[in-house]
Formats: sequence, structure tokens, C-alpha cells
Amino acid sequence: MPHSSEPDARLDTLLLRAADGDREAFAHVYDALAQPVMGLACRILRDASQAEEVAQDVMIEVWRTADRFRPDLGTAKAWVLTLTHRRAVDRVRTVQASKDREVRAGMLSPDRDFDEVAETVESSEERRRVHHCLAALERLQRVPLVLAYYQGMTCLEAARSLSTPEGTVKSRMRKGLEQLRACLEAGS
Repeated sequence: MPHSSEPDARLDTLLLRAADGDREAFAHVYDALAQPVMGLACRILRDASQAEEVAQDVMIEVWRTADRFRPDLGTAKAWVLTLTHRRAVDRVRTVQASKDREVRAGMLSPDRDFDEVAETVESSEERRRVHHCLAALERLQRVPLVLAYYQGMTCLEAARSLSTPEGTVKSRMRKGLEQLRACLEAGS
């Protein structure tokens, strides 16, 4: 499979060197892929701390299993992001299974500490209020916030996707967050 770009070919070479134990080559692989790995994990998990754990686990796995990379099957970046996707989806399934067990255990327990229906309604109402307040924002403030919080993009990624300077995007996000906070507080 031909490489689409020179950076991909360079990254493939670095990963192959890392497979031979070259720590400096792995450091370059890490620098090039840590942010895309974190971004993908955030998009799947929607929880920064879990995404950080998954990203760290993936990069450790890349170091340990770099010898499994096959450049004839795809790029190093694609291989690492595939590992990330699998690990993040596994985490989602594990977390969901854990929640399901807790709910089943809570239903079996005669002395439940909380009202599940009230908690579900409260959570649903909170989401509705956030969506209402987001919709009330001007598009210039709303879009970068949606890209960051619902798509897992960094400020730089959001700025690039909007073809807008990063400082402008940060300012718009800051203003949008202030307006969002005011709207949510007014509704509580």
C-alpha cells in the first residue's frame, strides 16, 4: 500500500526502529501520535481522565508491541489509532458492564440509597438545559464549544477545522462558556 505522505513514511520508519528497541525513535513516535491518540480516546470516551489512561495504555502497548506493526498493511498512525479505538471501545464496554452490575445489585438490594428514577430524570433534565443554553449561544461561540466538548477536539484542532486563529477560537470559547454558565445558573 503506497504511503500518502512523507511524514507517514518517516513515522513508519521510526516505529520500525522503535520495534528494534530504539528509544529515541519511539520518543519521536510518541511526540507525533500522543495528541491524535488522546483526541480519539476523548471522542470515544467523552471523559478526559479515562481518555488519558487509555492514551497512556496505548502508547505503552505501542512500545511493547511495535514489532507487530506491518507497514505493508497500513501506516504507523493508522495502526496506532486502530489500537486506540479498540482500547477505548473496550473501556466503554467495561464501564457500561460495571454500571449495569451496580444497577442490578441496587435493584436486588432492599435498602437502596437513592431513587434511580429521580436521578435519571434529573440527569435528563440537566442535558436538556445544557442543550437549550447551547442553542441560545451565537454560532461563533457555540460551534467551538461543541467541537471541544462533544467532538473531543483541542483548541488548536477546532481552530484548524474552523479556519480561524487559535487565539480567536479561545476567546470565543471563553465568552461562550461565560454565557453558558449564566444561562444554566438562571435556569436553576
